[in-house]
Amino acid sequence: MKKIFATFQEAVADISDGSTLMVGGFGLCGIPENLIMALVDKGVKDLTVISNNCGVDEWGLGLLLQNKQIKKIIGSYVGENKEFERQVLAGEIEVELTPQGTLAEKIRAGGAGIPAFYTPAGVGTPIAEGKEIREFNGKEYVLEEALTADFSLVNAWKGDKMGNLVYRKTARNFNPMIAAAGKVTIAQVESLMEVGELEPDCIHTPSIYVQGLIQGELEKRIERRTVRS
Repeated sequence: MKKIFATFQEAVADISDGSTLMVGGFGLCGIPENLIMALVDKGVKDLTVISNNCGVDEWGLGLLLQNKQIKKIIGSYVGENKEFERQVLAGEIEVELTPQGTLAEKIRAGGAGIPAFYTPAGVGTPIAEGKEIREFNGKEYVLEEALTADFSLVNAWKGDKMGNLVYRKTARNFNPMIAAAGKVTIAQVESLMEVGELEPDCIHTPSIYVQGLIQGELEKRIERRTVRS
C-alpha cells in the first residue's frame, strides 16, 4: 500500500524552495490542480517546472506564475497565459521552449533511464545551438538530454491503494511519462479504488512509479470555449 494523504497540504509538504517539478496535464486537461493550489498556499519558491504548458491566467500553473514562485519553466507551449508572456518579455523568468514531441521524449527517456537521444526536430534552428549534431543515414540529428525531476505531480481518473493509475482520454498525453520521471511521484486521483478493482490490462501507470496518493475532485475548467454566434 502506498501513502494516502489526508490533505493536499500534507501531500506537498516535502516540496521545498528550489525543487524541480514535473506537472502533468495537457492544456487544462488532466492537471493536478488541487496539488498546484496547495503549492500556492505553501509559498514554495524558486521552482523549476517541467510541463507541456504553464496553465492560464489565474488557474493551474498560472497561479504559481502569478505569485512569482517559478524561476524556470521547461515546456513546449506558451498557451493562453498573458502573465507568462509578460514575465518572459520582462526577463523575470527563464524559459526553455522545446518542440512538443522532443519534450515528451525527453521526459519518457528520463523515466526509462536513458540519458540522451538524437532527434531531427530542431536541427538548423536556435533550439540546436550549442548541442551536438550527428549524421545518420545522410540526415542530421541533434542530441537531446533526458529530463527528470525531484517531484512529479500527476492527475489520474482512477487509482488504487497500491498506486496503480488509469488516465482518461487527453489526460493520458503527458501524465504517464511524467509519473515515471520523478524521484517522488504524487498522484491526485478522482476515484480511489481498492486493490483488485482496476482491470490489470487497463492500468497506464504501474504502482512502482507512485509514492503517494490523494483523492480529490477537479473543477475541470475549459481553456478556450468556442461557440456559434
